Amino acid sequence: MARSVEPLAVGKVIGDVLDMFSPTVEITVYYGSKQVANGCEIKPSATVDKPRVQIHDARLSNHLYTLIMTDPDAPSPSEPNMREWLHWLIVDIPAGADTTKGKELVTYMGPKPPTGIHRYVFALFEQDGPMEGVQVPDARGNFNTRKFAERHGLGTAAAAVYFNAQKEPASKKR
Repeated sequence: MARSVEPLAVGKVIGDVLDMFSPTVEITVYYGSKQVANGCEIKPSATVDKPRVQIHDARLSNHLYTLIMTDPDAPSPSEPNMREWLHWLIVDIPAGADTTKGKELVTYMGPKPPTGIHRYVFALFEQDGPMEGVQVPDARGNFNTRKFAERHGLGTAAAAVYFNAQKEPASKKR
């Protein structure tokens, strides 16, 4: 059973990043042993390496998926004038597989929030077939998940999950 979208609405992921959708698959995201749950906090130091992302499609389909990871709060939640900051883009991920089986078009960049609490959103879209002629953005700033999905015929999200992170205090030097 797919997750409820209520936490995504409460966290304003629906609205700021995605339109309302009905989940059709499940995604699990792990940084080490820590599973991402909507609204949980993860330290940036724990997100340096790319996470393990698994797609669970109970329909036993041969669908392909696109995964987009963005920060809608760049550079700061009070003035997100670079919304959205693109952290990762992978296409052609087979159903039931993990992201290593897809085509990474924009390499993973771990969260480095300069100020405030930032949301980091993993949005998954079902593809109609293999992605051809994908327009890879020139820059990571001012990416728009909705426009990308529309431009490439992806429709609404199939699944999404997000976590929060904030700048870690600098370690004290003696």
